[in-house]
Amino acid sequence: MSNALKTTLLLGLMTGLVLWIGEVVGGRDGLVVALLFAVVMNFGTYWFSDKLVLRMYGAQRLTESDAPDLFRMVRELTQRAGLPMPALYVISSDTPNAFATGRNPSHAAVAVTSGIVRMLSPAELRGVIAHELGHVANRDTLISAIAATMAGVVMMVARMAYWGALLGGGRRDGDGNGNGNPLGALAMMLLAPLAAMLIQMAISRSREFGADAFAAETTRDPLSLASALEKIALGVERIPMHASPATAHLFIMNPLSGRRLAGLFSTHPPTEERIRRLRALAA
Repeated sequence: MSNALKTTLLLGLMTGLVLWIGEVVGGRDGLVVALLFAVVMNFGTYWFSDKLVLRMYGAQRLTESDAPDLFRMVRELTQRAGLPMPALYVISSDTPNAFATGRNPSHAAVAVTSGIVRMLSPAELRGVIAHELGHVANRDTLISAIAATMAGVVMMVARMAYWGALLGGGRRDGDGNGNGNPLGALAMMLLAPLAAMLIQMAISRSREFGADAFAAETTRDPLSLASALEKIALGVERIPMHASPATAHLFIMNPLSGRRLAGLFSTHPPTEERIRRLRALAA
């Protein structure tokens, strides 16, 4: 199954989960409210998610005089890939990492930490930048932001339902205003946030392989990206970043910890598998 189809199906599952919660909480009226809420949240995500995440990490916009070599590198890669030049930002952090954000290629930004610029060779950094441009080209930045927003909606509504049940919020009988199903409400409160998190993480993992392949094709140097991933993994293990779990999927590698997580609960595919695929491309 292609990444695009897989992502579409997963986003469809996420939307269905939001609607199911609305129906459990408030019947047909609740379903409509949940749908409208999801639409409003996604509209806000579309326009403002890039600004919010850059501000969250204190990213400072670079000018060409600040980093001429970096600008030269990014300009060459965007011309080769047929992409507009993104805005470039730096995050003051010793943790080696990078991410891309923005609603479309014409409004994209690529942020790198000061740690990754110091740690990687120019060829390795070029591979990382090409990976982030792959996310821009494939519009992964928007897809990931929407998935994170939908997951947030699911968790927030489930939490509201939980407190409503504790406080005796009246669920009505099955007259269209509430289904009165205590088992359904309990299952929703317990399982919906977990399901939303798993779907979001599956979407994130499916996009990383595509961005790695894009970088390998654009740079024609998959081994440099493989080497960069090895160094980043060691750096993140040594110096975990003070990052929000809600944005961990944006980075080229999970910034919270280098420790291996169980496959279902990881925002990224195993680094070893990513490196294996890149080396296979080189071979």
